[in-house]
Amino acid sequence: MENVIDPSQLFSIRGKTAVVSGGSRGIGKMIAGGFVAAGVRVYICARKADACDATAAELGRAGECVSLPADLSTLAGVKDFASRLREREGRVHILVNNAGAAWGAPLEEYPESGFDKVLDVNVKAVFQLTQQLLPLLRSAATKEDPARVINIGSIDGLRVPSAESYAYSASKAAVHMLTRHLASALVGDHINVNAIAPGLFPSRMTAYMFESEAAGEVVEGIPMKRAGTPEDIAGTAIYLSSRASAYVTGAVLPVAGGLATIA
Repeated sequence: MENVIDPSQLFSIRGKTAVVSGGSRGIGKMIAGGFVAAGVRVYICARKADACDATAAELGRAGECVSLPADLSTLAGVKDFASRLREREGRVHILVNNAGAAWGAPLEEYPESGFDKVLDVNVKAVFQLTQQLLPLLRSAATKEDPARVINIGSIDGLRVPSAESYAYSASKAAVHMLTRHLASALVGDHINVNAIAPGLFPSRMTAYMFESEAAGEVVEGIPMKRAGTPEDIAGTAIYLSSRASAYVTGAVLPVAGGLATIA
């Protein structure tokens, strides 16, 4: 019988090769772990080599996870990472631009150095890593199964956050527009570019929220009344990497329990 949909193949990403920047902890680790469990060979990078190696060893117990430590805050660091990756792989099916930085300070005291750091990592590195890995992505791309770039934005790029994180929210709004722009530029190369805008997930960046006395109020402010889980973010990334989303590009998908969509 023709045109019968097989769900096991529709969402399968087994056998693909992926890169997850900032993959040693937080959302990056959650996505990398989901990919590894789904049968993907995953390369993770992070600035701290020890943490990157430890996470790769942990996730590698379930499949293939390779540590390639790198500092993506400079173009030299991005080029060095891309060069080392090309020595190992001839194609990359999935690139997850997750590495990020945040900086909080009162408006009157917000430093130029904070803005520079956040924009360098959150915006410039997303563009530069995608740029440097284009040959590998093009080698993996087909009309039927495009290569995928998944940029990790934030719900704070879709709504005004309560925290005084001016550079962070601006950078994530920029990531969302950069996603659309890259999607337009690369659609002819069969490279789909989409963004995930996460809400509250456990990470080092959000630890202070979970540890504060107002933690309960923060969660109560989420329509679903809970923080995100590894399954929530990994499942979304797997969808955006699978045949199920082959016709989706230029989208910004909130994964935030209803924030910015129903509240």
